[in-house]
Amino acid sequence: MNPAILVVAKAPVPGQAKTRLTPPATPQQAAAIAAASLHDTLAAARATPGTRLVVALTGDLAAAADSVRLRRSLYGSTVISQRGNGFAERLANAHADVAGPRLQLGMDTPQVTPRLLADCLRLLAQRNTDAVLGPAADGGWWALGLRRREHAALLATVPMSQSDTGERTLAALRDKGLVVRIAPELSDVDTMADAVAVARGLPGSYFAHAVTAVLPSLAAAATRPAEVAR
Repeated sequence: MNPAILVVAKAPVPGQAKTRLTPPATPQQAAAIAAASLHDTLAAARATPGTRLVVALTGDLAAAADSVRLRRSLYGSTVISQRGNGFAERLANAHADVAGPRLQLGMDTPQVTPRLLADCLRLLAQRNTDAVLGPAADGGWWALGLRRREHAALLATVPMSQSDTGERTLAALRDKGLVVRIAPELSDVDTMADAVAVARGLPGSYFAHAVTAVLPSLAAAATRPAEVAR
């Protein structure tokens, strides 16, 4: 069985998505940025060779920003519903619902590339490796690769969305006796400053265009053609 790329996502409904971007973004613009981030993430995952795409989704996709494009992005993937109380439990359950090795990420790192995702999966496939953790610059993590679904149960014990979530997750994995490889660090898109920094590195992407709708000063960078090898 090919390894899975598991994207855990929330429907980007205005007023419920990326609320830390408002202001300067309106709720509609913040949701559009979230939708673009999810679209670019799914595109990178789909383009990663030798993998299958699974999306654990919550929220009303029909009410989401750019819902038509997002439905097209989801076409051909396996979509499952998130279940559980609290984000940590939903993460653990999403892993439990996927068979085989998997690399899980969210929708806050549109700068991921097929090459980076493939590299993470190669780390996971190394001999005597149980897990791969991709740290985030804010102290959390952007990716978690696991060979065995039962190991995801420990996520339910880790406080999420904190400045030490990455450190605590790594400690929980190692306390379980797992051998963990560390992937490259990325920045999550949580604030407008994050969005601007990521958009500048992704000229021509859907994400960059969504950010320039809020900050037109980025338009020159956003309209340059994106590099082919993303």
